[in-house]
Amino acid sequence: MWFFARDPVRDFPFELIPELPEGGPPGPWALHRGRKKATGSPVSIFVYDVKPGAEEQTQVAKAAFKRLKTLRHPNILAYIDGLETEKCLHVVTEAVTPLGMYLKARVEAGGLKELEISWGLHQIVKALSFLVNDCSLIHNNVCMAAVFVDRAGEWKLGGLDYMYSAQGIGGGPPRKGIPELEQYDPPELADSSDRVVREKWSADMWRLGCLIWEVFNGPLPRAAALRNPGKIPKSLVPHYCELVGANPKVRPNPARFLQNCRAPGGFMSNRFVETNLFLEEIQIKEPAEKQKFFQELSKSLNAFPEDFCRHKVLPQLLTAFEFGNAGAVVLTPLFKVGKFLSAEEYQHKIIPVVVKMFSSTDRAMRIRLLQQMEQFIQYLDEPTVNTQIFPHVVHGFLDTNPAIREQTVKSMLLLAPKLSETNLNVELMKHFARLQAKDEQGPIRCNTTVCLGKIGSYLSATTRHRVLTSAFSRATKDPFAPSRVAGVLGFAATHNLYSMNDCAHKILPVLCGLTVDPEKSVRDQAFKAIRSFLSKLESVSEDPTQLEEVEKDVHAASSPGMGGAAASWAGWAVTGVSSLTSKLIRAHPTTAPSETNVPQRPTPEGVPAPAPTSVPATPTTSSHWETQEEDKDTAEDSSAADRWDDEDWGSLEEAKSVLAQQDDWNTGGQVSRASQVSNSHHKSSKSPESDWSSWEAEGSWEQGWQEPSSQEPPPEGTRLASEYNWGGSESSDKGDPFATLSARTSTQDRRRLSWPGRSVRSGGGRWRPNAPRRRRPRAP
Repeated sequence: MWFFARDPVRDFPFELIPELPEGGPPGPWALHRGRKKATGSPVSIFVYDVKPGAEEQTQVAKAAFKRLKTLRHPNILAYIDGLETEKCLHVVTEAVTPLGMYLKARVEAGGLKELEISWGLHQIVKALSFLVNDCSLIHNNVCMAAVFVDRAGEWKLGGLDYMYSAQGIGGGPPRKGIPELEQYDPPELADSSDRVVREKWSADMWRLGCLIWEVFNGPLPRAAALRNPGKIPKSLVPHYCELVGANPKVRPNPARFLQNCRAPGGFMSNRFVETNLFLEEIQIKEPAEKQKFFQELSKSLNAFPEDFCRHKVLPQLLTAFEFGNAGAVVLTPLFKVGKFLSAEEYQHKIIPVVVKMFSSTDRAMRIRLLQQMEQFIQYLDEPTVNTQIFPHVVHGFLDTNPAIREQTVKSMLLLAPKLSETNLNVELMKHFARLQAKDEQGPIRCNTTVCLGKIGSYLSATTRHRVLTSAFSRATKDPFAPSRVAGVLGFAATHNLYSMNDCAHKILPVLCGLTVDPEKSVRDQAFKAIRSFLSKLESVSEDPTQLEEVEKDVHAASSPGMGGAAASWAGWAVTGVSSLTSKLIRAHPTTAPSETNVPQRPTPEGVPAPAPTSVPATPTTSSHWETQEEDKDTAEDSSAADRWDDEDWGSLEEAKSVLAQQDDWNTGGQVSRASQVSNSHHKSSKSPESDWSSWEAEGSWEQGWQEPSSQEPPPEGTRLASEYNWGGSESSDKGDPFATLSARTSTQDRRRLSWPGRSVRSGGGRWRPNAPRRRRPRAP
């Protein structure tokens, strides 16, 4: 009967990568890169080829095989699998690099930080403490060649070939016979007598001192070089000198050496070592300790090695979220570590967690996801956004907390390019219509208008025609002044999406009404927009052949590039207008903004208007929309734009006065917020029968803000809106031309100037609807 002979090497589930061996400790072993056949995961394979006449070396190799297979410790090279045949020995371990090669590569890349070395030495000393104190084993081969580094930068102790028992079991130490290894032997080994008093760890601690010297100074030329510490840090020198002392009795136990180096001010007393020690014991830490640790982790990640963040911190963060109920606190460090990942790794490791987080009802997690969306939005594909993320995000439009509503609006700037036609043109417009008409927070109404202007180019032609003009027209009637500015800027940002008929019959009449607005910033933007629209109309009137070119985008399909040069208007509105509105929320967190509680006063004309771009008065096309006027106001506007670009648009999350009232983000509904204080004028402006859930109905966007029939003066001591320096510190002695309409003061009487349908209150520059005159009591 004939049998097939099986080749155990061929059937081995691991294979060598065909390349030159990486090297290894001096001796019989050769280190190769390898991989697992089933999964392709990388491993390291130590190979020993049995040679005739080398029985002693073969016994040493087999003893090392056995020791590595039975010893399990986080700081000792991890054994995975092995193969023993008559011709060879294969030992498979985790993927590692010899320490010498690792240090050389790091020096070429810019050098190794002391933080990394401190933790690496901590790991080696801890492994020696385990062997000596717990296992009564002497390593007998501590040197640079016996230390390996894994992909996370963790140092692992290997080279177990010459290990022996400290209790004399199994005989004494094996003979090395390799000069490269014998140079690390302590001097007392040369004395064969028993007169020298030593501890069982004395020889290994001497070799540890040699390892420390080599890490900082390079290969050890001779034992006498140990007397000069060289580049060893000063905080480590005293402890190093104890290791290489001539008296073996005074060399410290590995455990005591660690304790000395971990003392305050010691070499191993730093944030990096503390972080690693916490991560090693994170499974047994209390939830409160984990929360505090993750909160402080983000501050330290920039100083930590990249490989450590990717391969050690990231798995712990994912585990803490998946099984440890860490919640939103892991988001900031998670996205910070995500910057070190490739696109493929990010898709595989981070995106599934992000998608799962969006389905969470934890308010803190929702708002942090919205705040940091720009860090991961580029990794999300359109099907994932539309089916798994957008349905959860839209719940933020209905949230009772204004900060979440605002962050939800802001997130649409990033999500809009990836939304489907139904989600963008139907679902999102429903929520925007409701927010712009019914939200009691002026800043949120303003941000909704700003966002609509920014994403207008993504809307379909039909939706643009039905929505944009009506929405921006309503914004110009908002009692909150920055919302009116946002409405004007919205027209400007989307100027190329309107036909000439719409510009003449719908937009210009609305803008002309704002030229007598109480707020100078609104008037300034209105004049600029009017000049720009008139220049377009005039250019078409002079040359009718330009009509087709000017209106080329009106009926075009949605495209992110249709905004053209006018995008700078919307960009300014996002970073400027909403940051102003959020400042008002921060200043008055419990008051719903309206025309009655936004104080107003004429601003000196010299103060720069909060607009970064001047609109040319000369005829221009869409490509010249942001051409600046050649006067000194242009320079002031540009400087103001630079400042506005540094602002975070509408950063309500920084409103400490609002967030301080919310003891727990996780509680739903019990939030002290501005909506609890109703605004009578705001409510009176809403039509009771208007149904914003069916905004597509004819005229739904036309239900704009109505002028209040009467207004009460602001409370005494209230600062007026124009008192704030919205755009710059410059001032001028020029008077506000609208302020000159105020009544002239006379000691005998104060006459009130009246325009048709309006009256002007003297001294304040505020426009008020006609109201019954009140007689001022005469002084006695």
